[in-house]
Amino acid sequence: MLGLCLIAGVVVAGVSYPVAAGAGVAATQASDSLSGVSAELIAGSLPQTTTITDNRGTPIAHLFAQDREIVGTDDVAPAMIAALIAVEDRRFFEHGGVDWPGTMRAVLANTAAGDIEQGASTLTQQYVKNYTLYVLANTEAERLQAVEQTPARKLREVQIALQLEQQLSKQEILIRYLNTVYWGNGAYGIAAAARTYFGVTPDQLTIPQAALLAGMVRSTSGFDPVRHPDAAHERRDLVIRLMHEQGMIDEEQAQASLASPLGVDTPLHTRPNGCLGAGDNGFFCSYVIEYLEEAGIPRSQLDRGGYTIRTTLDPDTMAAMTASLKAQVPPDSPDAANVMAIVEPGTGQHRVLAMGSSRVYGLDAAARETSYGLPYEPVNLGAGSVYKIFTAATAMEKGLGIDTQIEVPPGGYASPIYRDGSGRPIPVQNAGSYPPRLSLTDALAQSPNTAFIRLEEFTGVPPVVDMAVRLGMRSLATTPFVDPATGRATDRSIAEVTKAQRQASFTLGVTPTSVLELANVGATLASSGTWCPPDPVESITDPAGNPVPVTEAPCEQVVEPGLANTLLTGLSRDDKPGGTAAGAASQVGWNRPMAGKTGTTQVHQSAAFFGVVPQMSGAVITFDNSAHPRPLCDGPGAPFACRSGTIFGGRTPAQTWFGTMQPLLADDPVLPLPPTDPRYVEGGAATRIPDVIGRPEADARAVLERAGFPVTVGTVDNAAPAGIVVGQSPRGTALPEETVSLLISTGRVPPPPPAPGTG
Repeated sequence: MLGLCLIAGVVVAGVSYPVAAGAGVAATQASDSLSGVSAELIAGSLPQTTTITDNRGTPIAHLFAQDREIVGTDDVAPAMIAALIAVEDRRFFEHGGVDWPGTMRAVLANTAAGDIEQGASTLTQQYVKNYTLYVLANTEAERLQAVEQTPARKLREVQIALQLEQQLSKQEILIRYLNTVYWGNGAYGIAAAARTYFGVTPDQLTIPQAALLAGMVRSTSGFDPVRHPDAAHERRDLVIRLMHEQGMIDEEQAQASLASPLGVDTPLHTRPNGCLGAGDNGFFCSYVIEYLEEAGIPRSQLDRGGYTIRTTLDPDTMAAMTASLKAQVPPDSPDAANVMAIVEPGTGQHRVLAMGSSRVYGLDAAARETSYGLPYEPVNLGAGSVYKIFTAATAMEKGLGIDTQIEVPPGGYASPIYRDGSGRPIPVQNAGSYPPRLSLTDALAQSPNTAFIRLEEFTGVPPVVDMAVRLGMRSLATTPFVDPATGRATDRSIAEVTKAQRQASFTLGVTPTSVLELANVGATLASSGTWCPPDPVESITDPAGNPVPVTEAPCEQVVEPGLANTLLTGLSRDDKPGGTAAGAASQVGWNRPMAGKTGTTQVHQSAAFFGVVPQMSGAVITFDNSAHPRPLCDGPGAPFACRSGTIFGGRTPAQTWFGTMQPLLADDPVLPLPPTDPRYVEGGAATRIPDVIGRPEADARAVLERAGFPVTVGTVDNAAPAGIVVGQSPRGTALPEETVSLLISTGRVPPPPPAPGTG
């Protein structure tokens, strides 16, 4: 406990001075840069630092125009107040805002010199000047006016100081001064100064530390202890001697303080401003700011408001995701970037648990850093076959079930809706060989392109685009379409142009894709078809702890719960043998239910994985983010640019997803996927094909055509009577209006094959 002799309670606050009224009249008549400034305005609020935290309250970033934290009188060490009064205004507790004897001496000296040579400003007057300079002045011209040495400004400063002393207590003026003044090196206010120079809170300041800070008030540049340590040391010692002379400290305290080193920490404890100081959380931080901007809270308000923004960022999820992202694609990879987002399902909020990139969030492009919102802004290269989810959902809404058998045309299929700009058919290729028919579930797991182009012939392109937007790809409806011929953005959205041009390639995932929105699609399905905006904010409070409302889009039921639940089951075989992500799943010993879908763009410039467990949904895109993207090949260490790509969604993207989820969920219970709805398993009546085997040809044809299925016929030698149907393809289920092929018996029994060894 310091033996300070400062007697803060001895105040002559009500003393009046006969010349005050005259000074007030002169100041009122003056027309200068402070015109319009009042005592009420000067007593207003101060810009404060906004703190962004994770969901546990741990700070991840700070936003400020001035790095300032407001503290109360009880939060400041008595030594700090004593040191400030000793060097700046020893009669502070005696005057009424203006030190008239000192002012008169300064007036006489300045008049004799014909210039401003002496100030004699009290702490109250200094507070008026500092508040005007650091709070009210918005331009460089205004800042120069706030400190210009003119009689008019000084007179108005006197007037406002006198008014303030009538409105505020001495202690209130002191703490406002301490919270307002700039201490150099980005520190505004005593809390920031104590932290910046000494790494302590202001209540922990010692006598020599307080003396150093008090001495800096006169000139933060001239007495900067980092740049000018000798000058700062001399100034500090002067303050200590003044404190001793004025009876604030005793001889022993003075000598001990004079003998102590400056003690300024190296490096200084300065705060990075904005998301650049958030490290791996930088992309999440950036998304929070953009999200709040759209919600009506602009960055300029955040920079001054002193809010506490508790986000939904889960540090454990973020750590697991970041480790997996960078394990698959190192940050210094010359070609590839790896991005991921994880969203928690819910019917009232979709919390964003984590998002990030293998790239480092920063401004050094030469070091392959970036501040572009890679995990939430659309990746121009697309997500590939993950978009087949939207075609499947649309088909289910139109009557198909996940058990419906759909046609798988062979590679080279010439679809009537898959054409180039001149209207010529583009052959649709597959990445492998497939049976002629698959259930919708197996088609999602094995991902034949021809099957989903064929499915899109049934659904139509516009409904598939609308389904994608409904489920969560909302930026498709707001991002301008870029004309490939000119490279310029049009006045229509990607969704509008895709629907207008009936771009059947939509189901193959060529569209710019936000990995965050893709993860949110999974959250929509896992929330029984309820879409909510991907929300990064848990709560916002102002400096007083009051909640700050945020305007957010309401949640919507965008598809039937039964459809959403059943589609998840339809996506549940991707990690099983035969599925495109089976290899990645087996590498980590994956053994819990999940829904997943891989995707690879046609020229292998990007690949994606979409995965959902009941607790969370995650999406990954690996892509070439260089200025001139090329195909990517999987290789040891990281994907690399190559002539003909070999990257697939089941490799790096799926390995990133499973590498994140396996350790993250290791201690969590194994949860089942939601129950299916029979309506969406079996499909509607329109997709069930009448079985006509054994019927006469004319009868069979009539039955099928009444059910809406075109018919083709062929003949085959068979023991059945002539004209009887002996073969039908497909049987069971099919797309509405799908052609049914019948085989009709000729009634002739084919001769037996020759016996072995004869003929």
